[in-house]
Amino acid sequence: MAALGNDSAQAELLRAALTRHLVAEGTIRDERVAAAFRTVPRHLFVPYTPLDLAYADDVVLMKRNQAGVVISSVSQPSIVALMLEQAGIEPGDQVLEIGSGGYNAALMRELTGPKGSVTTVDIDPEVTARARALLDQAGYDDVLVVQADGEYGAPGQAPYDRIVVTVTAWDIPLAWIDQLRPGGRIVVPLRVRGQTRAIAFDRVHGHLDSRSMTWCGFVCMQGAGANYERLVPISGDEVGVCFDEDQEVDAHPYDGVLEQPGERVWSGVVVNREEPLFDLNLRLATTLPGYCVLSGGGPGVVAPTPHWGAAAVATRDSVAYLTSRQARSALASFVELGCNGHGPDARDLIDRMVDQVRIWDVHHRRGPGPAFQVHPVGDELPPGFHIGRRHSYITVSWPE
Repeated sequence: MAALGNDSAQAELLRAALTRHLVAEGTIRDERVAAAFRTVPRHLFVPYTPLDLAYADDVVLMKRNQAGVVISSVSQPSIVALMLEQAGIEPGDQVLEIGSGGYNAALMRELTGPKGSVTTVDIDPEVTARARALLDQAGYDDVLVVQADGEYGAPGQAPYDRIVVTVTAWDIPLAWIDQLRPGGRIVVPLRVRGQTRAIAFDRVHGHLDSRSMTWCGFVCMQGAGANYERLVPISGDEVGVCFDEDQEVDAHPYDGVLEQPGERVWSGVVVNREEPLFDLNLRLATTLPGYCVLSGGGPGVVAPTPHWGAAAVATRDSVAYLTSRQARSALASFVELGCNGHGPDARDLIDRMVDQVRIWDVHHRRGPGPAFQVHPVGDELPPGFHIGRRHSYITVSWPE
């Protein structure tokens, strides 16, 4: 389908090598997805980028706003592949992409085949103009590019068999559910209490049921669906905690709470320093009211924490956060997880966090993770941990 006349032999070799790498890593399992990766000339969608970087498994930044924040990018190939695997696009499917760049739309067009269609929508006219030009250049002039706010989908081409969202969403707008066929699937990078996961949902009787989940990172949604975390200082400019919009403002800790007397409890749970704690963080975020992410600080300000931030839980006058120490009677690469806290509620917050660390270790470590459901506001909700948003409730249920 793609017009490869302007593709160099080197680009074709690099494209094949990238595909082999993604297959060998287990990222690509579907041969149809592999064929799409071998076909679509990614370098055409990242102009002015050297070929070796165009075919590296890395994100390519395309645009920043006036504050220097990235608002448009061509996603990392491994993340693109994982989400396409989750989407399960079939020949003949009608597909909507929310968040344009061109490359992902071209891959999806390969998967839908000549009897299907792809519509890609973005709020930024500069982004859609670039996507239109690059898709035409690469031979995908039948992809429909729409400049509009993705919060409202693209009703003119609805209903869709698949919707793939390539920006971080804080909520699931009703338009996305309404424009998805019954039994259709949406794959969306959903942010829940500072934790972002690409979740594949199927539409079942007017609500969404999760089918798979993977870790990911994307630029934030703009327009009516925009939402950003709030950073609350708790030690001047040195340390802060991040909360989502839906969390009560009067429940945030005050600046100076770290000056309160501290307590520390060790969990007995030992992990390798290199072991990702994504599942643990998600467990804490979806079981502990007041969950937030602590960032900043250094030795003498807070106990050892990861440089990307530590899981935390807070009330108006107290805070507790995950920490670690060298594990006893273990190799240097292993640490024991614990919890440090400050304020009058510190011990209660510590105990609740440590309990969840132990539950994660025994029941959920390397497990399947939780199930998610999304119900429009007003629906009867199933059992689980409920997180209210503007348009929907997200229900999180961990296996017994």
